[in-house]
Amino acid sequence: MSKPKVYITLPVAKEVEEYIAKHCEVRKWERKEAIPRDMLLKELADIDGLMTTGRRITENLLNHAPKLKVVSNVSVGYNNFDLEAMKKRNVIGTNTPHVLDETVADLAFGLILASARRIAELDRFVKEGKWERENGDDPFMGVDVHHATLGIIGMGRIGEAIARRAKFGFNMDVLYYNRNQKPEVEKEVGVTYSHFEDLLKESDFVLLMTPLTPETRHLIGEKEFKLMKKTAIFINVSRGQTVDEQALITALRNKEIHGAALDVFDQEPVEKDNPLLQMPNVVTTPHIGSATQKTSDAMAMRAAQNMVAVLTGQKPIDPVW
Repeated sequence: MSKPKVYITLPVAKEVEEYIAKHCEVRKWERKEAIPRDMLLKELADIDGLMTTGRRITENLLNHAPKLKVVSNVSVGYNNFDLEAMKKRNVIGTNTPHVLDETVADLAFGLILASARRIAELDRFVKEGKWERENGDDPFMGVDVHHATLGIIGMGRIGEAIARRAKFGFNMDVLYYNRNQKPEVEKEVGVTYSHFEDLLKESDFVLLMTPLTPETRHLIGEKEFKLMKKTAIFINVSRGQTVDEQALITALRNKEIHGAALDVFDQEPVEKDNPLLQMPNVVTTPHIGSATQKTSDAMAMRAAQNMVAVLTGQKPIDPVW
């Protein structure tokens, strides 16, 4: 009996490829740049499984993949899936939750520290040959993280990991807003449930950790920024479209908030003329939440296991429908 055929659109560790090859006939994209759409559509003609990250799975793409049974995303998010189109074709979609929780929490807290203590800004200051204060200004002055109030919007597993770092590492007061209240986390970690607007008003750091859904698109906009403290720092490690980016730019220009730290943007790659890139009080990173080798390899292996499970007649670990 012939093995199912799969296509991998991203580089994966040797161990991951060897695992898939035990069960499937493997083809893969070998170059560093993303596979062009027309080339991918040709590859899809006879494959049973697709392992990818971020590639939009549309009805048009599915029309080119008559044998496709599973699309395995190497990510937690799956807003690249047209789930209705996939359900019509009985194409299973999977993702890789939980594997990256602690790694993303590290980045989120790194952004909190970098924005509060102006680490990126002052790194550039020193590398430009500067050291002394000029004209009586104090370019070194940051704000304290310890004992400040952190407001987390979206208390999933990553939010919980961030809350532990804040509470036990920095003695912060942690407020959270979530669709469902979590008494067990409140008891274990010592966080406090807050209504959405109260969290915005009371937090020194507002951290957005929600998935992108129709309900969370532009969850944070003009009204929400006006509710925040003028000394507040806004951090987004979720998805760019959860924020009205123009409203954020306006809030920063008008000094309605103190600063921001962003791992995600409305359009990615971010446009070079985006005003956020010119603001010294904005820390930016290129969507690197899970970007460590250990976590990247673990996510790829989880995605491989999901794909192989479907193609060998088993239930995947992480189905999204």
